[in-house]
Amino acid sequence: MSRTALATIHLGALRRNLARARARARAQGAQVMAVIKADGYGHGLERVARACADADALGVAALGDGLRLRSAGNRQRIVVLSGPDEAGDLAELRRLDLDAVIHHEAQLRWLEADADARTLRVWLKIDTGMHRLGFDPAQVADAHARLRALPNIDPDIVRMTHFAASDEFDNASTHAQIACFDAATASGVGPRSLANSAGLLGWPAAYRSTNATNWVRVGGLLYGLSVVEGRSGLDFGFEPAMTLSTRLISVKAVAKGERIGYAASWECPEDMRVGVAAIGYGDGYPRSARAGTPVLVGGVRAQVIGRVSMDLITLDLRNAPSARIGDGVTLWGTGLPVETIAAQAGTIAYDLTCGMTRRVLFVEDED
Repeated sequence: MSRTALATIHLGALRRNLARARARARAQGAQVMAVIKADGYGHGLERVARACADADALGVAALGDGLRLRSAGNRQRIVVLSGPDEAGDLAELRRLDLDAVIHHEAQLRWLEADADARTLRVWLKIDTGMHRLGFDPAQVADAHARLRALPNIDPDIVRMTHFAASDEFDNASTHAQIACFDAATASGVGPRSLANSAGLLGWPAAYRSTNATNWVRVGGLLYGLSVVEGRSGLDFGFEPAMTLSTRLISVKAVAKGERIGYAASWECPEDMRVGVAAIGYGDGYPRSARAGTPVLVGGVRAQVIGRVSMDLITLDLRNAPSARIGDGVTLWGTGLPVETIAAQAGTIAYDLTCGMTRRVLFVEDED
């Protein structure tokens, strides 16, 4: 019997999630960038790109991701969200026909010193309150004019920003960021990009197109992951694109009062059946998952007991009296939102899907 932990990637769910996001964005006249950084949020860069063939553009974190996609034959518009890391990256960005986000004075100087005649598409990032990357609002008009003056820069420059708290639909800081962006870009027209996944759900004013094209950057929702605390992707109509599963490799009777696992941290409250599933933090299942974290055993809800170890977890089978060795165990995905596990582990769903190790076997499901 194989002990392999499986991450099943549901390609149909990816396509349907993208279609839902596009329908919502298109209703406001906006285009959609499918953000597939961090190896497609742990789902696999190339396979997610294939599933997102209908996206208006793809967003990646680094130049190397763009190289991987071009090497795989992808010809879509690809935006490198951190832009060039050094002046030498500009030639490769042009060679691969990648868009570059420009967020710092040093990058602007590299462009001004670059004599390459090949046209480069750029996005100008504005810091409206996230205080991570981007030009100060007072610098935006000058930076935009300097870019427009360069003959090897496509004049259709997308001005963009990043929301800090758009997942809180009543947070005044997002209103302030939108107002800051509008003020910083008031001197010119052109494409804009403010909304991320949470922006798509809760801030239509951030992507409603009037006299300019708007772009929505869809990340978590593409994978069916929630972008709002206490909610799952399903709550917003988006399907999980990953199911993590394994099998029971042991079932035994353990007496009342006996303790389970490392540090003997969990005591059996009665005579009970305990299962062992072949997965652990060596596969990417969170070590911080507390006792009581749910799993599905043969479709029936059970729970983790004791500490998660490197290769194994122990399960309370009192709710699954018919469970047997070889039965399937779902850790998250179809029937069990990953957000539920993340909450038990004190983290977010993105962290879990991005955390799968090389020991996990990835398989594709067209549905």
